Amino acid sequence: MTTRTKTPDLLDNPPVPVQVKLAAAWTSFMFLYIYVDYFHLYKPGTVDKILAGVVFEFGISPTLLTAMLASVAIPALMVMLSMTLPARVSRATNLVVASLYIPYSVFNAVGESWDWAPFYGLSIGIEVLLLAFILRSAWTWSRTPAVPAGSETTDLRQDLRQ
Repeated sequence: MTTRTKTPDLLDNPPVPVQVKLAAAWTSFMFLYIYVDYFHLYKPGTVDKILAGVVFEFGISPTLLTAMLASVAIPALMVMLSMTLPARVSRATNLVVASLYIPYSVFNAVGESWDWAPFYGLSIGIEVLLLAFILRSAWTWSRTPAVPAGSETTDLRQDLRQ
């Protein structure tokens, strides 16, 4: 009797847990979010307004800076929360936070001239796509329990190490 065993293909992609997808999407969102703010500083007149004590139309104050810190801290925390919260809570949290950040992202273009449409269109477009991915991943999160690793998985890992 011949026993056939399937040899692992090293290029096969094992399923990625939803928590990892969400954390990766929030990480990408954070990188983009921070770089958009950074590159915005190169816009003519921006630094002069900041030195004059004005951001957007608001005077720089402890309240403004706290609100700005919170707007960055929430997505940063979502990276960790997506990996550590129980599935049901993580799903709901991701749905709520991503839904709130879509209009917040679009608000960044308010009052800008059409000269800056490519910059804001690309940055907001990618932000919204990442948030849509988060919403879709959280919404379609499987409700079936994961299959615990058995001897086949352990044997496969040992084979790959050799």
